[in-house]
Amino acid sequence: MDSRTTPTLGTAAASARDGGRPTAPSRSLRSRRRRPAVLAMSIALIAAGGLGGAVLYNSTGQRIAVLALARDVPYGQPLTAQDLVVARIASDPALAPISASDLSRAVGRRATTDLHRGTLLLAADLTGALVVQPGMQEVGLPVHAGQLPAVGLQLGQQIEIVQLGDSGGGAPQTMNAVVAQTGKGGDNQVIDVAVPPADAVKLAQWAAGGKFQIILAPKAGGAAPSSVPSPAASPSGSA
Repeated sequence: MDSRTTPTLGTAAASARDGGRPTAPSRSLRSRRRRPAVLAMSIALIAAGGLGGAVLYNSTGQRIAVLALARDVPYGQPLTAQDLVVARIASDPALAPISASDLSRAVGRRATTDLHRGTLLLAADLTGALVVQPGMQEVGLPVHAGQLPAVGLQLGQQIEIVQLGDSGGGAPQTMNAVVAQTGKGGDNQVIDVAVPPADAVKLAQWAAGGKFQIILAPKAGGAAPSSVPSPAASPSGSA
């Protein structure tokens, strides 16, 4: 008995049209086969675009660690580690703050101007030089709290020293000076003041006698407050 399979009418007709050649896949089948590859390529392009955007953001918005002021520092005052704080800012060629890695170099240097809390620390804000001019001489003055202004003294500050000893009935002698060093606070301390060499010996004599008073020099462009009594008008305070 013959068990051969007889082709169907549709299959036979298709084979007859194609001359007996194998039938190629339809267009819809080829599209379905290409779709996974296109999807994979799209995902790869999206990932590459996101990575490129991240690299561009990091290159244009890179943040660097720099030094900023944690509190006010007056002119001439040496900086301490407590005066500074690390801040992170976007890199900008127009800015030139001191790097946080240079903290040890900044500590101990003196402020060239009044520095204010929250501002970035620049190289021009610091100096290693003394606040006194070359040729000046420093004289140590032993002082107690009653001989100093209530606000205290700061390095580089202009002061006037008033001699309160017996001046023969004339006006008390005064001398201009600049604060070069300040001692530790307390009832008794020593401060160093810078004066011209011609005044150094006289000031040393005043310091030995202990009868002097330190007052703040008037600020530029301002007059001395009228509420501050003149040493000549209060002889009882000269004893």
